[in-house]
Amino acid sequence: MTAPEYLDPRLTEQRNPRTERIDVASPLEIVDLINAEDASVPGAVRAVRQDVARAIDLAVEAFRRGGRLIYVGAGTSGRLGVLDASECPPTFGTPPDLVVGVIAGGYQALVKSLEGAEDDVNAGAQAIENAGAGSKDFVLGIAASGTTPFVRAALSRAQTAGAVTGLVSCSDPPRILAETCDVLILPKVGPEALTGSTRMKAGTATKLVLNTVSTGAMIRMGRAYGNLMVDLMAWSDKLRDRGERIVMECCGVDRPAARRAIEAAGGSVKLAIVMVKKGVSKVAAERLLEEAGGFVRRAAGDPPPVTLGK
Repeated sequence: MTAPEYLDPRLTEQRNPRTERIDVASPLEIVDLINAEDASVPGAVRAVRQDVARAIDLAVEAFRRGGRLIYVGAGTSGRLGVLDASECPPTFGTPPDLVVGVIAGGYQALVKSLEGAEDDVNAGAQAIENAGAGSKDFVLGIAASGTTPFVRAALSRAQTAGAVTGLVSCSDPPRILAETCDVLILPKVGPEALTGSTRMKAGTATKLVLNTVSTGAMIRMGRAYGNLMVDLMAWSDKLRDRGERIVMECCGVDRPAARRAIEAAGGSVKLAIVMVKKGVSKVAAERLLEEAGGFVRRAAGDPPPVTLGK
């Protein structure tokens, strides 16, 4: 039997039978329906854990050869890529061009919906040209439906330039992408509570994947000590306080001593830890860290165990 023409084969465009009466539900029932759908997202992400791990490896390889992680997407997918990229400098102390977010429609699309921008294949190719993507980079496309023309064109141009490529999607992508990308991450969360609204489960799954890829890559590059973000940039009172507390905990010193150590280290929490734990100068600590490949554990020993608060 031939399927009705109105049925879309893309998983993200199909109707969800569990929410077909959501328009007559009470506010609490709506919350329960959406929450029940959201509960399936972590499992869908876990099901593609090996692919996410592969993406972490590809990002690390790109960084080690002097390249970048470049996210490219449209709409919600593009905004999530830009969001993840923008959070790397304050969290991990990375230069702003190490993890880059490219969104269809440019900056304006971050604050105002420009949904037609996703159909512009020429703009997708040009965006990769403008980003200067090349053989050192890992370009990770993000397209909930798997078919966004802007993203397809961007990945094609990136591949032509010799970049390693991947795709995050919540539906099966076109055959050409499946055959040419170096990694596919396909957390299939199923139909949305509101049909086609991929800012919901698909967006949540995408956020989880991108968080894991960037965080995992940074950890593998030595930008964590245990589970402490020792490469943070202290650009706010909150982060300055966190940096001081990290040095206090790791080195067993009081806050004034931690503050002095960070100042002597030129603002680097990582360097301050090595200086205090090894009892050495800034120059000596820099040398120890360089010899350790940037890993504090290798340079200064294990971090203290976790102490739970009351």
